[in-house]
Amino acid sequence: MATLTSCSFRLTPPNRFNFRVKIQNINTNFCLCGALLSKRRRTILKGNCTRLNLTVRSCYNDKNNTENENDVTNGEGENRDNSNLATMSSDDEKSDDNSENSPTSIPNRTPTISSIGSSYNNFQVDSFKLMELLGPEKVDPADVNVIKEKLFGYSTFWVTKEEPFGDLGEGILFLGNLRGKREDVFAKLQSQLAEIMGDKYNLFMVEEPNSEGPDPRGGPRVSFGMLRKEVSEPGPTTLWQYVIALLLFLLTIGSSVELGIASQINRLPPEVVKYFTDPNAIEPPDMQLLLPFVDSALPLAYGVLGVQLFHEVGHFLAAFPMKVKLSIPYFIPNITLGSFGAITQFKSILPDRKTKVDVSLSGPFAGAALSLSMFTIGLLLSSNPAVAGDLVQVPSLLFQGSLLLGLISRAALGYTAMHAATVSIHPLVIAGWCGLTTTAFNLLPIGCLDGGRAMQGAFGKNALIASGLATYTLLGLGVLGGPLSLPWGLYVLICQRTPEKPCLNDVTEVGTWRKTVLTMAIVLVVMTLLPVWDELAEELGMGLVTTF
Repeated sequence: MATLTSCSFRLTPPNRFNFRVKIQNINTNFCLCGALLSKRRRTILKGNCTRLNLTVRSCYNDKNNTENENDVTNGEGENRDNSNLATMSSDDEKSDDNSENSPTSIPNRTPTISSIGSSYNNFQVDSFKLMELLGPEKVDPADVNVIKEKLFGYSTFWVTKEEPFGDLGEGILFLGNLRGKREDVFAKLQSQLAEIMGDKYNLFMVEEPNSEGPDPRGGPRVSFGMLRKEVSEPGPTTLWQYVIALLLFLLTIGSSVELGIASQINRLPPEVVKYFTDPNAIEPPDMQLLLPFVDSALPLAYGVLGVQLFHEVGHFLAAFPMKVKLSIPYFIPNITLGSFGAITQFKSILPDRKTKVDVSLSGPFAGAALSLSMFTIGLLLSSNPAVAGDLVQVPSLLFQGSLLLGLISRAALGYTAMHAATVSIHPLVIAGWCGLTTTAFNLLPIGCLDGGRAMQGAFGKNALIASGLATYTLLGLGVLGGPLSLPWGLYVLICQRTPEKPCLNDVTEVGTWRKTVLTMAIVLVVMTLLPVWDELAEELGMGLVTTF
């Protein structure tokens, strides 16, 4: 809810009509697609999503008054209009007080609007007032004065300057001089703020913007930002979001089954294979031919879905003891890998950067552990004659898609098996390969991916910006991910490009070992997504590149 003391509406010529209105108790979630109607001196703005009632306190129509009274000079006309404004305002108050007990009275002089249709089409709202109306609720200035007097001081933090804080400037950023150890001061300020204001506001400790140098006690200079709780904390999950999540999960199941069917390409009917491999094929085959292959595709589909579910369980297990709330996962289907992973949002403010790193890395590490297990077991079973009937034939060019996974496969299967046009492997190899590739994509240090969140928590927002630019460049050039680089890059730009919001304590470092683990993980990610060019693959024995 918001209260706006005044707002101006402009109707473009030839009918220029200015209002000064007072808006009270407005629901800020409305669509600006309505009409301007005049009835009982009230302006009603109707939209598709709600209705906004604006009480007209005064009005002025210089054009119509001039036409009606041509014998009056401009100065006299203005004086008379001003007197009429006062009369109309008084009439409004009386009419409002007696609206329930008396019928609506028509004032002696009411402003007229000619050609209301054209004026309605040209209706405009002052942009600055509209932003104030639609924007989030700001910090109360009276509360700011109380907080400055009772919260900050010589023993904690001496405030020297105030600036807007937040994405839309809806908060207050207190700049000044720290008077103690930053973690102890922050804990004390949080406790005192709860005593003074209750749970009305959230307090953030962030690095001072545009700081000229580090803090004399070591580390960066800090500032304290304050936002209203309803503005800074994410909203609850709605029913429609549950429905969308369910539909995406069903689509992911379908794409995983489709991946399992495609892995049996050497067994599929020729007309089906031709349709999916020949670019000149136009008429689709009878899809009933694929039904016998669904049962044999289920184990691979279970493996792909299992990796994604294990990934999400890792996030929730890490978040639960830290009292961090997560949203439901929104799985992203993909016909090449079965799934691109899932979008999982933080539904509570993270307490510090260590929590951000731990929760962000727990999911990919859990998914990678299961994927690597399936990949390793599948390679061992691929060399076992007892399960020869379960093996599937895949092109040896598949192993050129990843430098790391190709080298592991070459070591496990041997030069003879790999140096051929096709390679016989167990379906678990495909499931593990897809799981490791999806995990590597999600660990890229960019945007709001798991890798981006971990990078932001471990090294800061500036490091995330630099790594994001480098990653976008490598994806655009096809250096990482091969043919999947373009669809993955578009997915990140559309859904995951925005960095995560700051933690309550966004200053305290995460420690050396977390930075080391993240650095090693990114190196493995690059090796997993780096394709092998033909000459190197031929030399390493990863596929038969040239045949005569």
